[in-house]
Amino acid sequence: MALRTAGSVLVVFLWSVTVVLGQDGWSVTYTTQSICTLKGSTVDLFCSYTYPRGKVTTTFWFTEWGTGVEPEDLVQNPEYAGRLEYHGDKKKDCTLKITDLRERDSATYKFRLLTDQEGGKYSGSPGVTLSVTGLQVKVTGGHQYKTLTCITTCTLTDNPTYIWYKNGQHLDESTSPQYKYSVSNDYDASYSCAVKGHEDLHSPAVCVQGQSCNRVTYTKRRICVLKGSTVDISCTVGYYSTTSSFWFRSDKSTPEDLTTDPGYAGRVEYTGTYRGPCTLRITDLREEDSAEYRFTFKANNFEWGHSLPGTTLSVTGLQVKVTPAAEGQKTLTCITTCTLTDNPTYIWYKNGQRLDEPTSQQYSSNILVVLGHSVDSYSCAVEHHEDLHSPAVC
Repeated sequence: MALRTAGSVLVVFLWSVTVVLGQDGWSVTYTTQSICTLKGSTVDLFCSYTYPRGKVTTTFWFTEWGTGVEPEDLVQNPEYAGRLEYHGDKKKDCTLKITDLRERDSATYKFRLLTDQEGGKYSGSPGVTLSVTGLQVKVTGGHQYKTLTCITTCTLTDNPTYIWYKNGQHLDESTSPQYKYSVSNDYDASYSCAVKGHEDLHSPAVCVQGQSCNRVTYTKRRICVLKGSTVDISCTVGYYSTTSSFWFRSDKSTPEDLTTDPGYAGRVEYTGTYRGPCTLRITDLREEDSAEYRFTFKANNFEWGHSLPGTTLSVTGLQVKVTPAAEGQKTLTCITTCTLTDNPTYIWYKNGQRLDEPTSQQYSSNILVVLGHSVDSYSCAVEHHEDLHSPAVC
């Protein structure tokens, strides 16, 4: 899809003409049919429904529906693990919240309900088309004057205020997605943009003169890892003669080198060279290590600003949630407080013994269905971190 200039802001509470399609007492009403929102943000898909009679037994959202098969509940899709919150009920509300949006979440979402009556199934069309985009800075102009444009792949709504950063420092705010300036003495500067209210979702910094300039680029903006494990937080630096550098937590009143923080004593290691990359390693992770980590450096009379966000680290344990399923069964879900990075493979244990079933994918999923009357105990873990398994449940 070709990039185009953003003309509107990230606001997902869109109040537009509702769409109602239904028959014989069935209907699903979507507050809006189209939403464009930023990668990493949260969106609410508002909807309500009616049905003619009976009792609602099942409600869910889906994105794909193959011929002759029941559509898949998004809750069962590992891509959405830990990122869905159903705020609806079994009467009329069917609102869905999706957090930590990714570009691959772009799709048309539809709601489906089932009742206890014969033929009591209904799916609401046309659904809600969700487009997820990041921000990028496009540079145009000649050698003396440049125009910077904050662009997206879809049109954000409600006339945003754009924020501009120079060398990691807050520079300017404007309702225009464009910023113009003279570059006569600005050959080493980098620029990035964000939307006000979502400053943590800024664009990558770009050089305006060639490929060499002052900038810090983080390998990953968000990381979710297990309590007790080790994490590497990495970045690259675009300046080649740094005199000093360190990592710090953004929630401190002033930047403080982590290697001098007593809370990290013996658990942090900084590896890097004056040409980068710059990597912070934290071992024996604790939940209180959850924070945003930023890198700063000095070079002669220059210091990289602290305004731009870095990498947000979330540390979680594992828990097994038990919910009733079909008669005589129960569903076990290996849950975390954030979505683990790198799509891990889950491991299940029954009475302390690992369940291995090469012909079935259910044992590599975070969901396991077992007999409801079983007195066995179950726990879960993540591959390559088997020593960090969850407490066992019956």
